[in-house]
Amino acid sequence: MNSLLRVLKVSPSAQLTALHTALSLFGIRGWSVALLGALFTVFMIGIPAALIGNPIFGRQIAARPQDYVIWGISAALGGLIIGTFALTRASAGQGRAAAGGMLSVVAIGCPVCNQVAVFLLGTSGALNLFGPTQLYIGMVSLILLFWTLLVRAQSVVLSCPVETTASNAHGR
Repeated sequence: MNSLLRVLKVSPSAQLTALHTALSLFGIRGWSVALLGALFTVFMIGIPAALIGNPIFGRQIAARPQDYVIWGISAALGGLIIGTFALTRASAGQGRAAAGGMLSVVAIGCPVCNQVAVFLLGTSGALNLFGPTQLYIGMVSLILLFWTLLVRAQSVVLSCPVETTASNAHGR
């Protein structure tokens, strides 16, 4: 595991510290943007997955409890990611956020309503092969979203100007 972290150049303690620092910088503006971002994420995932009733998308199979859990955690992580953009305009992690969001929709959507799955696997394949893997797709989406949040937090912390003690001592 340590070798994987070194290869990926990931330092969990440094990234968690950066996340704590970034969240402490949010203030009213950051938390407001995060809340609006979470609500935006709720609708952007919930409507196509038909967890929110709408006339465009429907479900043939009822949502499972795991769908609501993945949806809720995805919305919270999505909101926090969007909230980091209130602090800085650095664009680190946008690709992972988009991938995590798209995987969340795939993970919680109706297996037989997914036209790609039905086309590739047929209806019984979508139910018997794709349906059971949706939990794992959901876990991967949450990992990507959390990783994005860590990268965004590190980007925010590294983009903050740091005053040196020498410049503070001279009153600059």
